[in-house]
Amino acid sequence: MKILIQNGRVIDPASGLDQICDVAVAAGRIVGLGRAPADFAPTRTIDASGCIVLPGLVDLAARLREPGHEHEGMLESEMAAAVAGGVTSLVCPPDTDPVLDEPGLVEMLKFRAEKLHQSRLFPLGALTRGLAGEVLTEMAELTESGCVGFGQAEVPLASTQVLQRALQYAATYGYTVWLRPQEMHLGKGVAASGPLATRLGLSGVPVAAETIALHTIFELLKTTGTRVHLCRISSAAGVELVRRAKADGLKVTADVSINSLHLTDVDIGFFDSRARLSPPLRQQRDRDALSAALADGTIDVLVSDHNPVDEDAKTLPFAEAEPGATGLELLLSLALKWSQDQGVPLQRALAAITAEPARVLGTALGTLQASVGQLVEGGVADLCVFDPQAAWTVQADALRSQGKHTPFSGYELPGCVRATLVGGHVAFERA
Repeated sequence: MKILIQNGRVIDPASGLDQICDVAVAAGRIVGLGRAPADFAPTRTIDASGCIVLPGLVDLAARLREPGHEHEGMLESEMAAAVAGGVTSLVCPPDTDPVLDEPGLVEMLKFRAEKLHQSRLFPLGALTRGLAGEVLTEMAELTESGCVGFGQAEVPLASTQVLQRALQYAATYGYTVWLRPQEMHLGKGVAASGPLATRLGLSGVPVAAETIALHTIFELLKTTGTRVHLCRISSAAGVELVRRAKADGLKVTADVSINSLHLTDVDIGFFDSRARLSPPLRQQRDRDALSAALADGTIDVLVSDHNPVDEDAKTLPFAEAEPGATGLELLLSLALKWSQDQGVPLQRALAAITAEPARVLGTALGTLQASVGQLVEGGVADLCVFDPQAAWTVQADALRSQGKHTPFSGYELPGCVRATLVGGHVAFERA
């Protein structure tokens, strides 16, 4: 199908493009950027007047709950949520059931996703077999089956020696290791340590749980030279350590969750289990530091931290509720809200959900490296068209994700996705 997107404000953070122009799409690729080729005869025209046209969003943290947790989310529902939020590429962690530690499992998951013709799925492989933290997986075989990196998801490694060996192995072959910095024994609480957790009688997770893990990771990187992506930094102290590591030349990138960027521990309110998250919401000084770090590039990427949880697992006392919240459909709007609230340039906010996550994935994207997260003639036509002036209210029942729980329920947010194209195919269109 030949599609012409007309009269939109086209923004490509990767190249700095920001102008009102047309985008022509044919055979799944962008064939005209600025104006359509002279002989281009579209079979369909999309009028993007008043809208912004940008690269499809790239989300580096989205649990799809399949295989193994289909009662909380299925590929069909979560991929539908992704394209409704303008997300055309997403990374899923390896903590499925069974764990993504065998090539066959990875290939099956990718095959299922490709059949849906919606978002592109880039799985992370397990760093250790069964995420048990004892035996390294066959990273080379998992890479051949489609894994873009390796991690432990929310399961911290107890053995520093195993972590060192994993980093050495990954460095040998140029793989990226994705780590959520949390010290195993200090990270077992349900809320951030502080006056609020004490007053509510909730077990706390101190900032030290993050900083001790970061110190360990950085010391090992000094000798291994591995590329590491740090998932969901949550504290001001953690931000400072990341800033220092980058200044020292370590190969480190980092992301922050939409939850930690906008909320604090006060949003737990009276034991609201929708705010039971991992990492836990911290104090305002931490949120302010995270915001400043994302703005100045110390933190590279903003992620949805999408983790759908079913009703039975959420409607429990706060400490017993399963951590997690839906986020795929909120990522773009919360990036726009951050830009507006903090006076951050729109280009930077959009880069944090398009060009920057694509840069983190880098060569792992293979043939897609030159076009995911950016607009380029000849590149794949992954596009998001949204109305920046339209506001919408987050209503649980209206979310396409199977998980309906989010601490942003009831919020009025800016930016409404009008259409999402994946490989030139209209994967979502708002009536």
